Amino acid sequence: MLIERIETNIEEMEKEEIFRRHIEKVYLESANLVKRIQRVTTDHGREIGIRLKDPRELVAGDVLYMDEKNIIVVDVVADDLLVISPRNLREMGNIAHQLGNRHLPAQFEGDEMMVQYDYLVEELLKELEIPYKREKRKVKQAFRHIGHSHGA
Repeated sequence: MLIERIETNIEEMEKEEIFRRHIEKVYLESANLVKRIQRVTTDHGREIGIRLKDPRELVAGDVLYMDEKNIIVVDVVADDLLVISPRNLREMGNIAHQLGNRHLPAQFEGDEMMVQYDYLVEELLKELEIPYKREKRKVKQAFRHIGHSHGA
């Protein structure tokens, strides 16, 4: 099976539309969400080729295939994350500046900042006494590195 476009996202579907179909999942690491071309296997052992025509990234919940009886959905494997919970604006600004200098991509959920686990960042958080916890958590999108040069 070759998938060339995303049908919809499961979050945009009516519950009865979902419940009447057999659901298969494709589990991807968050880093693979940016790949437009890849070969994957569902949790039921079905091999699928993905070659997206549109220049977009995959997102958790994307529906790769759907007919009257079946649906194949993208799910994400939990990442090893540092979940940072600054107590005030000063702590947020300080850690955001420090992580920005390292060009480390971050994501935000509510009042929490999430970065992929790095022991040096963990040491920095301890040194700055900024509250954090290390946990496995699913993210909806890939952590994206943004190209940047400090040169003139």
